[in-house]
Amino acid sequence: MSRTDLIADSFTIIRNAVRAKKEDTLIPFSKVLLKICEILKREGYIENFKEVDLESFKNIKVYLKYDGKKNVINGIQKVSKPGRRIYVKKEKIPLVLRGYGIALISTSANILTDKEAKAKGIGGEYIGKVW
Repeated sequence: MSRTDLIADSFTIIRNAVRAKKEDTLIPFSKVLLKICEILKREGYIENFKEVDLESFKNIKVYLKYDGKKNVINGIQKVSKPGRRIYVKKEKIPLVLRGYGIALISTSANILTDKEAKAKGIGGEYIGKVW
């Protein structure tokens, strides 16, 4: 089975695992997903992550974070899709929940959060949002 949108599939896996109150989950390996996991860890949405070799392919094991019984990730959504890419200029980078969430922007520098992209003054593809 081939996957067209690896990021959307991974977001769905994480969303389902959070709703099922799992403590960890496996997502497919990709350098882009590794960078997204680094951002999610730095921003406090996940506990940790690590690369795992299963049989003949790599995965990323994501350790989910909870505040007591409440989910830290209330929502994770893909915005730009393979059929319709969404690009934002540096002046029009969106706020997620008036600044309580983060927007993931793929720029020429790397994948950045909305605050980092505004600080550097660069726009790019609006990958997704987490709140």
